[in-house]
Amino acid sequence: MIIKPTALSDVVIIEPKVFGDARGFFYESFNQAKFETAIGRSVNFVQDNHSRSAKNVLRGLHYQIQQPQGKLVRVVEGEVFDVALDIRKSSATFGQWVGEFLSAENKRMMWVPEGFAHGFIVLSEVAEFLYKTTDYYAPAYERSIIWNDPAIGIQWPVNDEPILSSKDQQAHTLATAEYFV
Repeated sequence: MIIKPTALSDVVIIEPKVFGDARGFFYESFNQAKFETAIGRSVNFVQDNHSRSAKNVLRGLHYQIQQPQGKLVRVVEGEVFDVALDIRKSSATFGQWVGEFLSAENKRMMWVPEGFAHGFIVLSEVAEFLYKTTDYYAPAYERSIIWNDPAIGIQWPVNDEPILSSKDQQAHTLATAEYFV
């Protein structure tokens, strides 16, 4: 596994070593010991999630104000542009974001630690998105930051208006968002 740093030091890109031939391919998609060495701390994943979304669906930017979730995300069909936004008020990088193209083809994963809002937009006709979380989904604590907040300036690679859930249409700006308790 190859670990690539991003502009936000706690967010990393993981590229697995892929072994392929005419029969197909094999790669180790997760190894607890290697992952913890790569990020420099222990992590306990408690939940795996799988979503399928159509082209131009934008999910996020989601986080939980209690039971914050670290997420190890990847795509097994299609392609997305994945974003992590630092919402740790005491962080020197508060309000900064990083984005990465994740696809079934490149097999990259992104580690989005607790204290970050997370979102993605589907670039292919459909995308299947898998992610491990460090805490359980807690709908009462879930919050969203609006995808196009000009104060953040995320450069989403889209030409059309994205398709949003009603929850994401109601999201707050970074300036008015509720943070961890």
